[in-house]
Amino acid sequence: MNISRELARLHRMSIPQLKQRYTEAWNESPRSHNRVWLIKKIAWRLQANAEGGLPEMIRQQALKMANDADLRVRPKKSIVQDAAADTPGSATAELPDTDAQVIYSDRDPRLPPAGTPIVKRYKGQLISVIVRENDFEYEGNLYQSLSAIANQVTGSHVNGFRFFGLTKAGG
Repeated sequence: MNISRELARLHRMSIPQLKQRYTEAWNESPRSHNRVWLIKKIAWRLQANAEGGLPEMIRQQALKMANDADLRVRPKKSIVQDAAADTPGSATAELPDTDAQVIYSDRDPRLPPAGTPIVKRYKGQLISVIVRENDFEYEGNLYQSLSAIANQVTGSHVNGFRFFGLTKAGG
């Protein structure tokens, strides 16, 4: 099998054809309808089949390492300690076998620091919101979210971050 020729053929296929080819290559239906992902996964399988894949000893080592690893997206609650005295809204986790620490913050990274005003002009009206540590101040009232303020201003449900232009971290 010529992998380059097969790869070129994959790029000419429609999504349903790629899904069928994926099913043939992997003996299961794909989880995704994303064209690029399908092509990459099929190409990887074709190459692995043509080249013989990983040697069995390496495969077994990788499986053993994966079983031993604690693969978590978030740290266990037992290792996260409240560091409210140091940084409100943050927690510190000590990494095993090291002196290093990682700071986890429950504060949205799109928000500017507390005390920062967010100003927006909406229908000729100047909207000014003060970011506080755990809430927001608008016209002397406290709100738990920017969406609540955007709703108050517009009269309809609006994503607060989008309304105030805070769609990127550090916004």
